[in-house]
Amino acid sequence: MPPSSAPSTTTPVFRIDIPLLPESALGNALQFIDLLRSANLLAGLRGGAGTPRLGWRLLDADGQPLAPMPGPLAAYTQSPTAATEGPAFAWFIPSFHAADIPAIRSVATRHRALSRRIGIALDAGQKVLTLGNGAWLAAQSGRLRDHQASLPWFYIAGFERDFPEIALTLGEDFVDDGPWLSCALPHSLGDMAVALVRHALGDGLAQACASVLRPDHERARAALQANAQQHIPATRDSTLARAMAWMEAHLDEPYSLARLAEAAAVSTRTLLRHFQQELSQSPLDHLHSLRCARAKVLLEVTLESVPSIAVACGYADPAAFRRIFVRHTGMPPGEYRQRHTLRAPRRRWRVDMGT
Repeated sequence: MPPSSAPSTTTPVFRIDIPLLPESALGNALQFIDLLRSANLLAGLRGGAGTPRLGWRLLDADGQPLAPMPGPLAAYTQSPTAATEGPAFAWFIPSFHAADIPAIRSVATRHRALSRRIGIALDAGQKVLTLGNGAWLAAQSGRLRDHQASLPWFYIAGFERDFPEIALTLGEDFVDDGPWLSCALPHSLGDMAVALVRHALGDGLAQACASVLRPDHERARAALQANAQQHIPATRDSTLARAMAWMEAHLDEPYSLARLAEAAAVSTRTLLRHFQQELSQSPLDHLHSLRCARAKVLLEVTLESVPSIAVACGYADPAAFRRIFVRHTGMPPGEYRQRHTLRAPRRRWRVDMGT
């Protein structure tokens, strides 16, 4: 998420809880989270830092939050904006791996406790979102009688036998039926995400998400034609863009609000207002975050001393650098280097690669 869309600590968050069973199709959950991230990005671009967001939380089969995942999966374990306290806004039940209808019934039977939690959530006014055979777990709650659902054609006969009180739609890959949003196959997850945005964040943002998350061949052709005829200009410059670019190019220089405002071609008062409205922070706070990002790289890949790295990042006083680094990363520079260094031990270094 770019800095201009970073939420503030007081931003309203609508959390979606996503239980992952041993049988769950993890890719479905990650795909849905990517759609939520795209919706948040669009919300930030349209409304700034204070715009309500969608949060998510991955749970185990017992409803407990999963421990952080390593590497690139870390961002999926729990969203930066997910409120951990209080009830969720909705539950998303991804499909699970099962070879046939008897296997699906067996999975549903093993996880009756999850179905009971879904029933409690529905009683509390929360929504349930299901993909494919995840509908079995929702229907097993007993709270969705007389509702409609969408399922792949190869599940319809078995589901109808198990839950005759639930109507199955034919010819629709996604159904929004009040508390229950269901889609048959992963290609309809975009429609589900748009509907969720509509319920949580309103029609305006949902319409914007629909134009981004759904294919639109007419718009694609129109954009190509307009670009070919030079009706679409390059992105215009902005106050924040000028200020941020100047800071990135002068990280190791002393901070001067006056010089920064001059580079952005605005008054200092206007510059401060732009940073507060869009980033919910001051220019100096943003500069500290940029400097700490550089410091982390230098700590990871070089043997430079902490005082030398402090100077390279614009801090003449190593003690001040340490205080700011701890505030941004939660640990001193030395500890960060020990945990995150990408260098091999010095004794393994060789000047001549042939030796």
